[in-house]
Amino acid sequence: MRTNLLILIGVLFLFASCGGSKKYSRSIKKKPQSKTQQTYKHQPKLGKNIPSIEELPNPLEQKIPHFESDVSRYIYMYKAIAMEEMGTYGIPASITLAQGILESGSGKSELVRKSNNHFGIKCHEWKGDRVYHDDDLLQECFRKYKNPNYSFRDHSLFLKNRPRYAKLFELSIDDYKGWARGLKAAGYATDPAYPRKLIEIIERHDLQQYDQEVLKQLNSTTPQGELASKEPEPAEKQIKPEKNTPEKTYIVQKGDTLYSISKRFGLSVEKLKEQNNLSENSISIGQELIVN
Repeated sequence: MRTNLLILIGVLFLFASCGGSKKYSRSIKKKPQSKTQQTYKHQPKLGKNIPSIEELPNPLEQKIPHFESDVSRYIYMYKAIAMEEMGTYGIPASITLAQGILESGSGKSELVRKSNNHFGIKCHEWKGDRVYHDDDLLQECFRKYKNPNYSFRDHSLFLKNRPRYAKLFELSIDDYKGWARGLKAAGYATDPAYPRKLIEIIERHDLQQYDQEVLKQLNSTTPQGELASKEPEPAEKQIKPEKNTPEKTYIVQKGDTLYSISKRFGLSVEKLKEQNNLSENSISIGQELIVN
């Protein structure tokens, strides 16, 4: 009797062990996938304190007059955004325009039609929309943008944020020849004639004039050019100093850059940075700036 009881206890113990093992096994199979393991599709982010380009007009929606050449038409469409990027990031507008003309076939290439990608920037670490296009290799991955403005902004960030292009920003802002050679030396293009082609485009179409326009605004202490012809601000938007305070201030709005604010108040960008103890060109919405 005692022997039978021991056998029964042993059988029950074995059954319980097997049941527990199966339960644990089932729980492993049903364990939900961690969020960190799931793949999400993100829209490209411009990064912290990067000036917004949402309010800039889409060049594709402009009313464009007739031009005899595609290059002239391209310059008309994109010179404003190239100059804005120069004022914000310090990349010569002439270089940006010449690269866009060369890389995009003056905006007519298949890649531009498919992706609004004017500078042939490949995916790399990109998490946004993409297209596949034959280049050095078949069906390479290229970044896709919702409109050309984002392509120009991403081109600026691509150069500004990569250490291999750092030496370019040590050059004079109007040294387009140095920039053309420096881009090739840093590995932007594999074509050995790349610098010569950029320089020829710049000089044939006088693109350096746009560098000089931006420099005039950056270095000016009085309103000039388009600033002088700008309609006066409504009275409620004019900035007035407070009583007993020698300082005028301005609150940064969406779409503002140091360049656009300097133009508005007839200051150079360097003077604006000096007055506000800024070491770089990044500003934030809501930030209060001294604009004496």
